Amino acid sequence: MTAPRIAYFSMEMALEPGMPTYSGGLGVLAGDTIRAAADMRVPMVGVTLLHRKGYFFQQLSSGGWQTESEVHWAINDFAQLIPTRVSINLEGKQVQLAAWEYEAKDHGHYTVPVFLLDADVEGNAPEHRGLTDRLYGGDDRYRLCQEAILGIGGVRLLRALGFDSVERFHMNEGHSSLLAVELLHEQLRARGDSDLREAVKVVRKQCVFTTHTPVAAGHDQFSCELVQRVLGEEGNHHGLSAFGCAGDLNMTELALNASHYVNGVAKRHGEVSRQMFPAYSIDWITNGVHAPTWVSPPVTRLFDHYVPGWQADPHGLRSALTIPKQELWHAHREAKWSLLEWVNRESNAGMDVDYLTIGFARRATAYKRPGLLLTQLERLQDVLKPERPLQLVFAGKAHPRDEEGKHLIEDVFKAKDRFSCIQLAYLANYDMRLAKTLVGGVDVWLNTPHPPFEASGTSGMKAAMNGIPSLSVLDGWWMEGCIENVTGWAIGGLNESEEQILDHGARLREKLEQVVLPTFYDQQDAFIDVMRSTIAFNGSFFNTHRMLQQYVAKAYFG
Repeated sequence: MTAPRIAYFSMEMALEPGMPTYSGGLGVLAGDTIRAAADMRVPMVGVTLLHRKGYFFQQLSSGGWQTESEVHWAINDFAQLIPTRVSINLEGKQVQLAAWEYEAKDHGHYTVPVFLLDADVEGNAPEHRGLTDRLYGGDDRYRLCQEAILGIGGVRLLRALGFDSVERFHMNEGHSSLLAVELLHEQLRARGDSDLREAVKVVRKQCVFTTHTPVAAGHDQFSCELVQRVLGEEGNHHGLSAFGCAGDLNMTELALNASHYVNGVAKRHGEVSRQMFPAYSIDWITNGVHAPTWVSPPVTRLFDHYVPGWQADPHGLRSALTIPKQELWHAHREAKWSLLEWVNRESNAGMDVDYLTIGFARRATAYKRPGLLLTQLERLQDVLKPERPLQLVFAGKAHPRDEEGKHLIEDVFKAKDRFSCIQLAYLANYDMRLAKTLVGGVDVWLNTPHPPFEASGTSGMKAAMNGIPSLSVLDGWWMEGCIENVTGWAIGGLNESEEQILDHGARLREKLEQVVLPTFYDQQDAFIDVMRSTIAFNGSFFNTHRMLQQYVAKAYFG
């Protein structure tokens, strides 16, 4: 391993399917970034929290009501406890932090280490030992303590491990932005308190910030009183005020003020972010996915034969247009069979591999509009025939405190028995394993966010890697990836009024009736053409290898 020059901080990281250290897209992106760094031998180290009890284990009743329980997992099976300890002052007490090391490796011997901070250390007060138990759990006090452990404790751990070669600290969302305060304290100790302005300049040169959400709830804010009570001396001594945070603490604004390079995660998201934060220069680097992680086994074998070297260089997937059509179709059918076997085992839906199957898997929350198609099923039913039905596979968790999101899951269950030519299934515990099976096994990937609230979206990119076209609202990455009738199909148009956005359900139904269903059932050759183009145009571009190259050029060493 080369001495790390980039430290990548993220509250969640999807490192392996059996490690419940992630909740959704942000964590999956972080894990894909780490895997790409290992493949490309980028000198990186990752920092996150251990999350001993995970996000939550989802249980769905027969009527579709979600309940949650703790996740149990064997930490020792995935990571090794290291002897190094660091401490941080929280609520006036010294909290000791342990760390577990996970190694992400390429196919050779290059390793990117990831350190998972753990507060469950003997000697810590009971109220502090559980601070790294639950991802996005607890109240504001719990969240602020976690973010201090990640940012301040993470920097201290790297220093204790001798990683003094780190030149850039990449904050994947604002959760880790207190790392800037610790870096400033380092500079002030080295330079003296009188040189504050120069110390701030040095810290800004060190920091990179990626913002992921145009939704206000995604930007953590903490009251001045809570910050003072929790951080105390850790936040004093010029720390927060030097970055323009004198009152209530907005973690996104702290990261913006502390970074020399800031980016959104799609071209459109960069535009939206500049509107949200007009005082800042915000670039964009569109997200990608780690190709070898998300391609189904049958399609992997196909790529290995026709596009040798694609795992190391996904750009080579441009040549997917030369893959024989029927070989791609047979590989897809094999992946689809695996998915429907899972669906039928879990839901008793009796789905058939010959029928058009659409997948929708997102966090269950209002702006993602999981029920948009459900509002049109009565009318869509009129154009379907018993020998040409529609199959819908849903998955996704609602945040434990999101009652509206839980009711959205219920709505899918209520619709399951209403139609004769439409089969629905909702699969519990959407995770990396289920995601890989879904994105490789459905025929079309559906995405229906309320624009402009989709920052990027990576599930459609995973589907594209498998030749699965998207049927999606023009928002996030799909504004860059959609070539109508070539890589998939758009729902609605660009720059729409609220009235037009509210009509997306009808536009979705019309696109299914007039284009997607006829193409799948009557023009198989044309449908396979779309599949090949999806791989060639979108799979070859929307990957973490391309994304990481842009970070290296623009943010890390530019």
